Amino acid sequence: MSTEAREKRGRKADKETRQQQLIEATIDSLAKRGYSETTMADVADGAGLSRGIVNFHFESKEKLLIATLQYMADEYAANWHALFEKAGPRPADRLWALVGADFDRKICTKRKLAAWCAFWGEAKSRPTYQALCGASDVYYVDTFVALCRALKEEGDYPLDPQSAGRGLCAMIEGLWLRLMMGDGLTRETALATVRDFVIVLFPRHFNGNGPI
Repeated sequence: MSTEAREKRGRKADKETRQQQLIEATIDSLAKRGYSETTMADVADGAGLSRGIVNFHFESKEKLLIATLQYMADEYAANWHALFEKAGPRPADRLWALVGADFDRKICTKRKLAAWCAFWGEAKSRPTYQALCGASDVYYVDTFVALCRALKEEGDYPLDPQSAGRGLCAMIEGLWLRLMMGDGLTRETALATVRDFVIVLFPRHFNGNGPI
């Protein structure tokens, strides 16, 4: 590799490192201050960088927030997709893994849950935010519904797959909100609650130890 190529790669790595620092600091600020109170200055101070660096990389608060939301959405999607594929082809294994993905230590942290809630509060009035997550959210819910449909066919359960899939997604979202509020619920207890419900829905496919 030539010296010029090495220097170019180094500059790109430095740029990505700085942007990641700023995105992480934005998540921290959203969790601490909320959406409206987060400023470029807060992010710069949180990242330990100059305010000029923030402006250089993102130009405006809106662009910084969009980049942060995109990062969180990509991280979330990549995590559940990876665990879903790793589970193998059986619907029961995949549903168990999919439920677990939402409470993964990398994804389900108080600061990230608070940041998600900050974005959710703004989504209705900001079409860009809806566009960033809308298609992924639909695909995510459809995946739950498809797995519930497959399990219904295998076990001849008297349930509506769409209601079951959407219900599981709503339950997970509600537990995320409770975890963010810090009312004593733990990540482990929240996960156990959803998995207990899965067992109730599909008793011929799951027990307390997981998929049968």
